[in-house]
Amino acid sequence: PMKIPFRLLAVLAVLSLATLACSLTDLTPSGSSQPTTEAASGPTVIFEDDFSRTSSGWDRYSDDETSTDYLEDAYQIKVDKANWYTWANPGKTFVDVRVEVDAWKASGPDGDAAILCRYKDEENFYLIGITTDGYYGITKIKDGEDTLLGSDLLEFSSVIKTGAGETNRLRVDCIGNRLSLYVNGEIVAEVTDGDLTSGDVGLASGTYDDPGTDMRFDNFVVYRP
Repeated sequence: PMKIPFRLLAVLAVLSLATLACSLTDLTPSGSSQPTTEAASGPTVIFEDDFSRTSSGWDRYSDDETSTDYLEDAYQIKVDKANWYTWANPGKTFVDVRVEVDAWKASGPDGDAAILCRYKDEENFYLIGITTDGYYGITKIKDGEDTLLGSDLLEFSSVIKTGAGETNRLRVDCIGNRLSLYVNGEIVAEVTDGDLTSGDVGLASGTYDDPGTDMRFDNFVVYRP
């Protein structure tokens, strides 16, 4: 089964210029049984937030159509308008990144949960994510035009947990011209595209014909691969 692509009939950018404190932590891959004189280096955490501090730099914005704010030690993106997208950015600039986050629908109709990478402005970025009824896609927004990459339609995956309260761990790799989406530890999509090379990261949610999707995010981590 397939679904129509992510739609950007109207967008509202919620961009924070404040910065988050970064922590640099070396991660060492496990599973090696060979002794070494020096631990092998893995991806490095260059930015993270568990949204427990409302002063960590993300937007706190609300109007009649959207809300983006800290809530209950998570980050909420609520969309009260049909066929509408909204997002938030921490105000960073990266080139190659691996971004991970926990995402779940707290209430409302099915909608989208996505990670942004290489966000230049509201008309140029990659939006990579899932729908809460089991579909996924990798979308490029360039000069305000959105294109679903690698497929004409959103595709279904059984690895996506559906329903209110079901948490999915999303991982997006934007490395060179390779864009990848992992859901709950399994890769579901990979494409190549070199149009956008650097920019901010972010989180997004959107609605379809029914408004009121309340999406939550937690344990946001950006790695240098």
